[in-house]
Amino acid sequence: MPLFELNGHQVTLGQSLIAVLAALVLLALWLAVTLRRAASARDRAEAEAAARAAQAEARLAEILKAQSEMQGRMGAMTELFGARQAELNQSIGQRIDGMTQRIGTTLTDQTRSTHENLARLQERLAVIDTAQANIQSLARDVVGLQAILSNKQTRGAFGQSRMETIIRDGLPMGAFSFQPTLSNGMRPDCTVLMPNGAPDLVIDAKFPLEAWNAMREADSAGSGEQAAQAAQQRFRRDIEVHLRDISDKYLIPGETQDTAFLFVPSESIFAEIHERFEAIVHKAQRSRVVIVSPSLLMLSIQVIQALLKDARMREQAHLIQGEVLRLMEDLSRLDDRVRKLQGHFGMAQKDVDLILTSTDKLSKRGAKIEALEFAQLAEEARPAAPAAGKAGEEADTVQGPRFEPRSSTLRLRVVDEDD
Repeated sequence: MPLFELNGHQVTLGQSLIAVLAALVLLALWLAVTLRRAASARDRAEAEAAARAAQAEARLAEILKAQSEMQGRMGAMTELFGARQAELNQSIGQRIDGMTQRIGTTLTDQTRSTHENLARLQERLAVIDTAQANIQSLARDVVGLQAILSNKQTRGAFGQSRMETIIRDGLPMGAFSFQPTLSNGMRPDCTVLMPNGAPDLVIDAKFPLEAWNAMREADSAGSGEQAAQAAQQRFRRDIEVHLRDISDKYLIPGETQDTAFLFVPSESIFAEIHERFEAIVHKAQRSRVVIVSPSLLMLSIQVIQALLKDARMREQAHLIQGEVLRLMEDLSRLDDRVRKLQGHFGMAQKDVDLILTSTDKLSKRGAKIEALEFAQLAEEARPAAPAAGKAGEEADTVQGPRFEPRSSTLRLRVVDEDD
């Protein structure tokens, strides 16, 4: 009896039962194999567990043995560590004591150094206070100078004073004159007397500070090109006015030099003029006016001083020639006297040579006298026998030559040798 159809094949009840029985058999076989395998696995696990237990017991015995050994070693190490710890504590104590001593010494040195540094700092602070006082004094002086330069009259007096100082330091008295009156009634700041009757040199001081400050403010403020040009135009106009005044008022033919000096008492203004206003310099040259700064005025004064000195030397040339002639006469007399002295020295040298010759001969004679035998001298100098019956006075009269002392003989011979 078919039950169902599978892929076009009819499956009957018997076939289904057979399939179920086959499946049951296969399941039973699988269960048996599985149980057998589980039993064998359990046996193996039990064997492995027994082996492991044996190994664990052996390992535990080894561990207990190692533990006992470890306890012994721990005791030894504890004793060793105790001894080492005592030594370490002692060493640490010694080091701490030494470190404490060094720290105390270091702190003492540091304290002393700190006190010395504080003392030097106080000295420097005193110096700084002094410098600050000087700076304050200088600031007051600068403020005073600014007040002087802000006023046109005081500014002119400042330029005049600086020019007078340079001229007084460089020229002798009488070689210059301040604010003299010219033939046209004008009064320049200074005239310098030139040598050889030449006309005087005129020097006039000008200080265009207002136009200069305006130009600097326009350049620093950046107010625009038009404002800067206006300030430069004002400065140029002021300088040109000064040049025209000097050229028209102070250049007098026959009375003053053909060239005059315009003294600008500021090196910065002088440099600015030659750097940015070349046209003013050319115009000054055409107007026969030389723009000078303090350094150039000092150099010019030194040149004039050299010219004056040279002129004075030329004026005193005849006196110098006379003194030279008298000096030559003194030299000729000195030469004659030196020659006479040389002759005297020659004669004295000749006399000294003769004296040396005599002393040599005296030395030779003395040596010969010392070599003589005094016995022979005594025989030669012994007197002859006197005649019988004569009186003692006659014997003394006819007595032969007597022996003379060595000194007397030496003296007579020296006289003979000199003769």
